[in-house]
Amino acid sequence: MEISWGRGQESRRLLLSLLFFTTWKVGSGQIHYSVPEEAKHGTFVGRIAQDLGLELAELVPRLFRVASKGRGDLLEVNLQNGILFVNSRIDREELCGRSVECSIHLEVVVERPLQVFHVEVEVKDINDNPPVFPRTQKNLYIAESRPLDSRFPLEGASDADIGENSLLTYRLSSNEYFSLEKPSKGEQVKRLGLVLRKLLDREEAPEIFLVLTATDGGKPELTGTIQLHITVLDANDNAPAFDRTLYVVKLPENVPNGTLVIKLSASDLDEGLNGDITYSLSTDSLPNVKSKFHIDPVTGEIMVMGHIDFEESKSYEILVEGIDKGQPPLAGHCTVMVEVEDTNDNVPVMEFKSLSLPIREDASLGTVIALIRVSDLDSGANGQVTCTLSPHVPFKLVSTFKNYYSLVLDSALDREKLSHYELVVTARDGGSPSLSATASVSVEVADVNDNAPTFAQPEYTVFVKENNPPGCHIFTVSARDADAQENALVSYSLVERRVGERALSSYVSVHAESGRVFALQPLDHEELELLRFQPRQPNPDWRYSASLRAGMHSSVHLEEAGILRAGPGGADQQWPTVSSATPEPEAGEVSPPVGAGVNSNSWTFKYGPGNPKQSGPKPKKQTQVSFLLRHKGEASQPLQ
Repeated sequence: MEISWGRGQESRRLLLSLLFFTTWKVGSGQIHYSVPEEAKHGTFVGRIAQDLGLELAELVPRLFRVASKGRGDLLEVNLQNGILFVNSRIDREELCGRSVECSIHLEVVVERPLQVFHVEVEVKDINDNPPVFPRTQKNLYIAESRPLDSRFPLEGASDADIGENSLLTYRLSSNEYFSLEKPSKGEQVKRLGLVLRKLLDREEAPEIFLVLTATDGGKPELTGTIQLHITVLDANDNAPAFDRTLYVVKLPENVPNGTLVIKLSASDLDEGLNGDITYSLSTDSLPNVKSKFHIDPVTGEIMVMGHIDFEESKSYEILVEGIDKGQPPLAGHCTVMVEVEDTNDNVPVMEFKSLSLPIREDASLGTVIALIRVSDLDSGANGQVTCTLSPHVPFKLVSTFKNYYSLVLDSALDREKLSHYELVVTARDGGSPSLSATASVSVEVADVNDNAPTFAQPEYTVFVKENNPPGCHIFTVSARDADAQENALVSYSLVERRVGERALSSYVSVHAESGRVFALQPLDHEELELLRFQPRQPNPDWRYSASLRAGMHSSVHLEEAGILRAGPGGADQQWPTVSSATPEPEAGEVSPPVGAGVNSNSWTFKYGPGNPKQSGPKPKKQTQVSFLLRHKGEASQPLQ
């Protein structure tokens, strides 16, 4: 905001006033600022980004935004410098009426990560409203026979400002007949009226003109006036009088039409028509009073004739007149103060401010899923709302601020067990009986790659005739992955090994998508009797890698009758024996590990019928290879 110093003392006073009002403080989890009403467009309110601990450079990337509860155009934030400023005219009386406290509540939301800040901007009152009377002129008819100290009520002025700016004092224009009775401090209802100090004489002064002035307590002070036209009457010299000048009645809201509020009674010392009283609502009564209440002109019973809502108005001031039928008629006055009692007639309201869905199944505990704001128009316990969540779900509600809840992750998720949650949030007030509202939240669990593929069976044994044609289909392997979408797509490959002097890939190949294994060339039983596909365990950190692997092993036997050539024997040790896959019941033996795959935990063993100390047929010639399942996109890592 630019301040010009060229206008002398007036500009300096304006600057000091603005600096005084645009103060701020941080406490109780929210920032407070203040600004005077009627401040011009662009008036500085506060360095909101700095006060929230945010860097200017992150305002736009983190989608910094400000939401106002009510009119959203009063205040704005400059994203270039992080300054909160006045965007349009702020009228405190229009915004808050006569409420003692008046604030604009802002919600500042930034994302990545999601954060919500609460900012309260107090609107300071200035003396910009003069006192106003209900009308510019009031006609009074007073009999000349009225005794001294007779009182004639007047309706006071009202001031839309608050505090000192709304405290009114009254003065009456100089005259010899009447003095002004002013309301005393602390009275619930203003008692303003004229008091007769000198007996009237119609023949001497049939009309009297006075001016009543109301002055507020602002600096500078503002005034309002009303013209009093008094007509002095003859004859009927006793006005009706009520038992009391003020009646206080408590009335529950939502009572049906026709409910009796109070029965008034006035008396008149005159006789005949001069003592016959008719009751009516004063012409000074406010429109909302006239639309809600009706008085029987004969009995004086005041009854409800409109909807009484505590949230609309907490009290009503009913001005009543009792007028006799004399000529001219005389009137007595009283006030009925109706205090409306709240009942629990408003259901809580839930508003979801932000949703972060779907949620990853590996999300950390405490991750915020949604922000929920609850409200209830009732007061006291009837307006106190608590939220609960449907049971047996891995989520919970955390109260983060007054009337705000966060829906957060409470326990670990597993999409493969349950991929969808239908949560029910219940908001219940403290009334008796209580009222409640429910809202459903659908939470989808997003998959992460946390499951390794598994084969349909742990071991395959296949017998193949020698001299097969090239490209012959030997067998098919199959694996499944419990994850979803791309995480569940698998591809197949062979881990390269040496088979004698040749590479395994020169003998067989596997189709990457179907898992079909083919012989690439004719196989010779005399040269190669057994191809073993030995499993390799997955990498220990498979849960955190881009692709997951699973192992299996298969044996391919070549069938031919005759004497078999023996391979090299094992070490001079006793090793466990296994049954061979040949039809003959021969005993085999697994040697100590003779090799390991690079960057893996797989091992290669020699397999034969026994060590040198054992007798029996010559050992069969065999070699081992590993079969590997991996995800698409993962580079194969051959083992040397």
